[in-house]
Amino acid sequence: MFPLRALPKLCVAVGHKDPERAYELVSQAVRRRENFFELRLDMLKNPADGPALVERVHRSHASLLVMATCRRKEAHGEFTGSLAEQRVILESAASHGAQMVDVEIESAEQDLTLVELLRKRARVVLSFHDFKQTPPLKPVLERLQRFESDVYKIATTVQSPDDNTRLLACLTGFKEPLVVLGMGELGAASRILSPSRGAAFTFASPDGAQGTAPGQFDASQMRNGFQVHKGKRSTAIYGVIADPVAHSLSPALHNRAFRRRRLDACYLPFRVPPAQLDEFFAFAKDLPVQGLSVTIPHKQAVMDRLDSVDPLAAKIGAVNTVYRKGDQLCGTNTDASGVTVPLAEKMTLKGSSVLLVGYGGAARAAAFALADQGARVTVTGRDDQKAQALAKAAGVDHRPFGDWAAAHYDALVHATPMGMSPRIEDNLFPEEIPAEVVFDMVYNPLETALLSNARRQGKETVEGIEMFVEQAAAQFDLWTGQNAPRVTMRNAVLEVLTGVAPV
Repeated sequence: MFPLRALPKLCVAVGHKDPERAYELVSQAVRRRENFFELRLDMLKNPADGPALVERVHRSHASLLVMATCRRKEAHGEFTGSLAEQRVILESAASHGAQMVDVEIESAEQDLTLVELLRKRARVVLSFHDFKQTPPLKPVLERLQRFESDVYKIATTVQSPDDNTRLLACLTGFKEPLVVLGMGELGAASRILSPSRGAAFTFASPDGAQGTAPGQFDASQMRNGFQVHKGKRSTAIYGVIADPVAHSLSPALHNRAFRRRRLDACYLPFRVPPAQLDEFFAFAKDLPVQGLSVTIPHKQAVMDRLDSVDPLAAKIGAVNTVYRKGDQLCGTNTDASGVTVPLAEKMTLKGSSVLLVGYGGAARAAAFALADQGARVTVTGRDDQKAQALAKAAGVDHRPFGDWAAAHYDALVHATPMGMSPRIEDNLFPEEIPAEVVFDMVYNPLETALLSNARRQGKETVEGIEMFVEQAAAQFDLWTGQNAPRVTMRNAVLEVLTGVAPV
């Protein structure tokens, strides 16, 4: 049998009802240089066909490490057969080329000889799953260790940042090979970071295919984005906090920039519900996180959780960037430069007239930053009371939304979510636009309905991607002390949005 120290850090979990499609998914991943696979035989239409699939994979790709799993229904798998039938399938899979098999603790406890007998044929992963919560983990480890296995695995549903902390803590001082991972979107940190904390490996889904467990990232993200196979305890950790967070392009942008500058750093998506903000910051300090991007809905609430906030962010009343200074977490706002730098390439800001639409965190940054540059700013929005409140706070003008009869501006800055994917047809200015330069902060899609209308009218335009890249570049500069690779960052965003790598 192969030595356990040779285990690759990333296992691609393949589950499909059609054995032909499952084989194709393996072959596609092999072409992307993946070499460790879990075959979920219980997910096949006929699990008895599983050993033949294992043999086909083994014959075609003899160098691969293959783990066979046939999880029973009672352990949240899809196998409805008996314990004896499960045992036969796993034994046959081992005989047909699977070097590892995964056995759930429930089966081991019902058949006390199962793990011992399977270990004569293959390496055994003894696993515990909880699809509802992350229970106290010490009893779980003790339960697993009643059986002598090659690898132990704990997969639980993460409901709070503390669940990730407890999962990762299991790796400290545990002498046997152990896999821990949090299921669900909130468990991303444990999935990504566990190998750097000593986990035997972690899981990914095949590119473009549905995962076998909630919260799996695809293999390309795990390997090329988060680089889980290279992560160390000393790897600097950054991330974005939001709710929701799955749509964020920041991980793709910053991880590409880290690689471009050859920095030992990883940027993670942290979904943080508002009620868990305090708990998240305890988790972030414990890791420790070196820097954070902050977006909806946390830009204002985060300020009370920081050790200090710089004057600009305090004046704006919103933080979009957190950075570590010694043991302290400090806040600033790079949305300001994200507005002024791209717009200044199209016009002279000092003395110009700017109509700002919106009153959220990004709009606040724009109002203060543009006014600071000497622009004459007018705030408007569909909620007139909120627009007036922002105008008063920033010391700028206000105009009721739609009151454009005698109005014209040098620039229109759109700072609302209107027109964002999936509602790409929405547009606050479907007719004549009362400005010569139109800046839409929405970056997904690249060509919003507002920008499309502006171009038809012969206006100068600024895409939201320019603000997104510029504010991220300012974050990168602050966090790393290096010049941000702006072209690389922009290309990373374009690749995600279009699905095509820029030439």
